[in-house]
Order: sequence, then structure tokens, then C-alpha cells
Amino acid sequence: MKNSLIFTVTFLLYGLCVSAQNTDRQAPQGFDVERKDIPHGKIDTIQYASKTVGTTRKALVYVPPGFKKGEKYPVLYLLHGIGGDEKEWFNQGKPNVILDNLYAQGKLQPMIVVLPNGRAMKDDRATGNIMAPDKVEAFATFEKDLLNDLIPFVEKKYPVKKDRENRALAGLSMGGGQTQNFAFGNIDKFAWLGAFSSAPNTKEPSKLLPNPQDALKLKLIFISCGDADGLMPFSKRTSDYLKKNKIPHIFYIEPGGHDFKVWKNDLYIFSQLLFKSVDKTKFDGFTVLGTPAATNIRNAQYPQILSDGRVMFKIKAPEAQKVQIDLGKKYDLKKDTDGFWTGTTDVQSGSFHYYSLLIDGVAVADPSSETFYGMGRYASGIDIPFDGDDFYALKDVPHGDIRIKIFYSKVTNSWRRVFIYTPAGYDQNASESFPALYILHGGGEDESGWANQGKTNLILDNLIAEGKAKKMVIVMPDANIGQGGIRNFGERNLQMFEKELKESIIPFAESNYRIKKGKENRALAGLSMGGIYTLYAGIQNSDMFSSLGVFSSGYMLPMLQDVADKQYKFLNENKSAFSSNIKNFWISMGGKEDIAYENGQKMLKELDKIGIKYSYRDYPGGHSWPVWRDSLHQFAQELFK
Repeated sequence: MKNSLIFTVTFLLYGLCVSAQNTDRQAPQGFDVERKDIPHGKIDTIQYASKTVGTTRKALVYVPPGFKKGEKYPVLYLLHGIGGDEKEWFNQGKPNVILDNLYAQGKLQPMIVVLPNGRAMKDDRATGNIMAPDKVEAFATFEKDLLNDLIPFVEKKYPVKKDRENRALAGLSMGGGQTQNFAFGNIDKFAWLGAFSSAPNTKEPSKLLPNPQDALKLKLIFISCGDADGLMPFSKRTSDYLKKNKIPHIFYIEPGGHDFKVWKNDLYIFSQLLFKSVDKTKFDGFTVLGTPAATNIRNAQYPQILSDGRVMFKIKAPEAQKVQIDLGKKYDLKKDTDGFWTGTTDVQSGSFHYYSLLIDGVAVADPSSETFYGMGRYASGIDIPFDGDDFYALKDVPHGDIRIKIFYSKVTNSWRRVFIYTPAGYDQNASESFPALYILHGGGEDESGWANQGKTNLILDNLIAEGKAKKMVIVMPDANIGQGGIRNFGERNLQMFEKELKESIIPFAESNYRIKKGKENRALAGLSMGGIYTLYAGIQNSDMFSSLGVFSSGYMLPMLQDVADKQYKFLNENKSAFSSNIKNFWISMGGKEDIAYENGQKMLKELDKIGIKYSYRDYPGGHSWPVWRDSLHQFAQELFK
């Protein structure tokens, strides 16, 4: 009587709770420890005739506490790894214990769980060489066995709901690959997918989902992996493909490697989401860890980017009293007993961000991150992915080279460094010459900016491969004169750089590289401070260029009011020559949040008064590298045509 009362109360509570979406992010301690004081489900071995294999095969079946033959249940098919069989989950994963405990807490929708042998061959034992070709092939054969033999048997023997909305498929490692291959390939049969630490048998995303929008029919796509698992790339590539195609899914990254500690936690999390309403708008924040930033040094796990754009930091500084991250906004990190400082930022915009560590008030570069020359010094940087950043992705296309050269400038009486992009095939065809774009960095940066932060080579490689841009050489000089940047910025700097461009940079480039001469083969562009240099040198020397690109710029007012007035006067007096020479005057801004926006709008009004024609693009993103990468991407397509 007492046990019956406990059972009744448990399921009354369960009925009040199961409709809510799981908010757990990690299993608590003891989640996989058997409890004697709660109702238990039952696990049995079944045998079914497999026409696919031509033999009788075994599987385990778990039915929940309170199972009644008069009720109908949804079904989860749970697959093992390459070294296991139908007992692997039961022996090492304790699914019955995990699920019993969850039922007792009212966290699960009642379901039947089937644990099959995913090696569909007559001798399906995990013995001998488990990597033998016939045994590996048997995991692919299991798709037919599952669909044509096992599922019909289960649906005949057990009181189960037979529609796809009540059928889930999940698995670990090799079973995770099977899950993706089978579920994505049979969306008419499954509505719930859980791929844990998927193995290399996982098909490439374009083959998994040639029509990505079909995946919208799935109620849940749950892809998980331990952060120290060497198979992470197979999970990540599917997630990246889904994200690119705007398919809601959970990419759950957790601490751990390729083992049952991870997979038991996955089952604990995944099972709570099954066969109930799920809020897909919350999927992006449903993870424990993120993925290491692309800007991390080799093998550095932090900083990590979470799928919703937050950034996690972990720094070891056992003697420090206070550690912060300066990412425009300062974030305090917390110290643990091992001397690690950890913390997570707010959601960051999809962008390239400079950042610093503040250790007891001293700004230093993060030793786990690549460093970039910006803000007038070397600083750490982090690239936050965003929708639309594919144009500078590393792709399987012919790639050009970034070359670093030193030349002596008689204008500045100093050795100067220049970065030069040459297109794919430059060295193979010595008879081919190219037009050239001279592109300038902003204040606080140097000649490395467009090559490193700007992704110039990748942008042009992709454009050229797509036939959207002409092959060209891109010359990226150091625009800093004197002390460099804004600290010593005025008309004298503008004049000095104009002189160096004409007398040193262009002659050096054209004498050392196969660059076509003449204004029709020459373009000039720059961002921010480099945009002002472009305006000054381009307007004064329109007979040298056919295109000008001004990104996030305009004369800095009131600092450069006199310079601006002289330039507008010059333009007014030489409007005909300028308009005849400059075929493409291209101007862009990063929206109203761009710090150069007001000065840029004032410049546009002056150009309108004079009657100078230009093209204008407003790309949201502020005064940031994604805006300037986009500007180069768009501007390069207009050149030398």
C-alpha cells in the first residue's frame, strides 16, 4: 500500500511537470546511481526475424515504470558504438537507471526505449577486427534492418504509437553517425534526432541533407560532443551546415572526451526533451561549453564562442588579485581553487573584436589568442561568426599568396614594409600582368591590418574563383607617417603619404611585380584614416586612378575642416577632370552606429552640392572589420571592368 501511494504521488507530480522544456544543462551528481525508493522500469531481451540479414537478431527493450499494455507509447531507438552491441548501453550507460530517476522526478514523457545491435550481419558480435570492412559496412546495412524488420516487430509486439512524431532515433559514436544518416535520410520515419559524439561514418552535410529545409520537419535535432573529443569536427560540420541554412538545432558541447561519462550525460539531457513541446528559440543557448575561437592559437581551448554569441574565457593567473576581460565593456572573471579565472560575456555582435586581459589593472594580450596590431599596439583579437560571413571563409578554391616585402622610402628616409596579395597562378604564368588595388588601413593599425584582420586574400580568392572579380594584385602599405595614426595626423601627414604613394610605393610595386601601368589599371581605397588618405591622394591625383573606395570615412571635423574646404574647392574647380578620370567613386558606411557616419554624411552632402557622382553602400556593423571586409568584397567586384 505504501509503495503504491509513493508511485501514485510520483506520477501525479510527473503529470504536472513533463510539459515544460528541460532547463538542465548538465546532469547532477548521482543521476546514474540506482535508487531503491522509486518505481523502476523493466528491461528485457527480444528476438526478431531479420529478412535484411537472413537470421534472428537480438535487441533489448526498456519499458517505463507503470507500463500498461492498454496505453500507447512513443519509442526511442538508442544505438551503440563500433565496439559494442545491444548490451553496450545497458552495461556501461545505465539507461534504465538514468531514466528511472528522471521518471521519479517527473521529468520524462513515458516512452519505450529499444537498444538494438547496429551491426547488421549474421555474426554481429563485437569480436575480432571490429574495423574490418564487412563489419563497418554492416552498420550501414542496419538502416534497412531497422526500418524493415526491427521497427515493424516492435510496433507489432508493444503498444506503441506508430507515427513519425512519436519515433526518435539517437546513438553514440558510430551510432551517432548512423542516427544522422538514417534520421536525416528518413524524415518521414523519425521526428527526433540525437547524435552523440558522431563518428566518421557520418555523411557529409550536403549528402545528409541535399535539401536542408527538409530538416525543418524534425521536431528536435540534438547534436552533442565532448570538448576534448577528437571527433568533434564531425559534429561541428553538421551543426555549421544547419546553422548556415538556418535550421534550428541544439549543438550541445560539454566537458569530456569520447566516453560514457559524456554519453550518459547526453542521454540525461536529450531524453528530457523528447515527445513534448520544445521551444526552438532557446536552442542557441542550450549548451555547457562553446567552440574554441578561430583566432585562438593552436590547441588553445579558450576563449570559446557559444552559439548565441557569448564568449567564455578561462585564464590561469594564480597570483593575480583581479582579472578582467576588456572587450569594449569590462567583465570580471572569478577565480577557482586551481588558480583559473573564468567568466562569460554578454552576447557579442558578429564581428572582429580587439580585446585585452586586465591583470591587476595591467592590459596584456591573452596568451591563448593570436595577436593583431590594432589600437596602436598589439592586442588579442576574436572573430565572432555571423550569418553572411561566408564570403571570407576558407574554401576549396585556388588560393593566392600574401607576400611581405621591405623597401626603402626616400620620402620618409626609412625602411618600409608592405604586404602584397598576388592571385592564384601568379607564379605559374610569368607572361600575365595584372591591375592593382592599393588599399590603406585605419588609425592605430598598420600594413598587416588588411592581410590579417581584413581577410583580403580569402575575399579575393573566393571572388576570383566565382568569376565575380578580376584577377588583381593588392598592395597594402604602411600609411603611418611620423608617429603614426591620429596622434600625428594632419595635412602634413596627408601630403607626405601622397608623396610616398606616388614616389615610393607605386614605383616599388610596379617594378617588382607584374602590374599593368596606367590609371585604368590602378585603384585606391582605404578605411577610416586610410579613407581620408584615399580622399586626399585620390582627389589630388585623379589622373593616376580609375577607382576610389572610401570605407567608414569622411574628413574628421572640425580637426580637418581646413583640409576639407581645400579639397571641396579643388573638386569644384576640377570637377570635369575628376569625373572623367574616376569611373568608380565608391563610398560605404557601417550604419548610423559607425563613428564616422556623421562626417561621412556631411561629405556626401558636399559632393552632392558640387555634382560629383558616387556609389554609396550602408552596411550595418559600426566601425568594425566586418563592415570593411564587406566593403572590399563589394568594391573589388566593381574594379577594372
